[in-house]
Order: sequence, then structure tokens, then C-alpha cells
Amino acid sequence: MLIAAVLSGAAAPAFAARDGRTIYEGTCIVCHGADGKGALPGIPDFTAEKRLASSEATLLERIRDGYQSPGSPMAMPPKGGDASLTDEDLKAVVEYMKKTFGR
Repeated sequence: MLIAAVLSGAAAPAFAARDGRTIYEGTCIVCHGADGKGALPGIPDFTAEKRLASSEATLLERIRDGYQSPGSPMAMPPKGGDASLTDEDLKAVVEYMKKTFGR
């Protein structure tokens, strides 16, 4: 489709951020689990009251830069270990997590 657009002189489509669910399932689910409760010991439970109550800016910073929750034996790597994630991807995953696991 993209090649056809280029050959015909049409404008190439803009690439949109991936949806939050796809990103979560491809990157976050390994440690945080499908239910958001944490698949490994010491991993934060997103369903716990107020766990996702931080501002979007704080959550984005923690995902982008990596974060170690107080009392957790391990830190989350920056971007969950996927350096290819964009700021738009991170916003999409925060929105998905708040909608799916938030209270």
C-alpha cells in the first residue's frame, strides 16, 4: 500500500502510535501480568488502590526512565526494556493501564 502511494505520487500515510493494549501485551505483561496484579514477586499491583493515581507526567517519566518502587527488589528498565517505544506509545500504554486496571 505504501509503495503504491509513493509510485502514484499520493502522500504517504502517517504512522500512528501503537495502541496501549498491544504495547502492554508485548512489553509489560511479562512482569506485570495480564491482570495487572504483578506476575513476579515485588512487582507492583496496578489494581491496588491508588497505584495508578499518579499524574500522567509522573507515570510517563517512570516508564520512560525506569523506576524501582519502594520495597521492590528489582527495578523496571527504561521503557520496559523496549527502546523503540515512542512518547506516543508510552502515553497510549498509560491510558490503557488506567482504563483497564485503575480504580
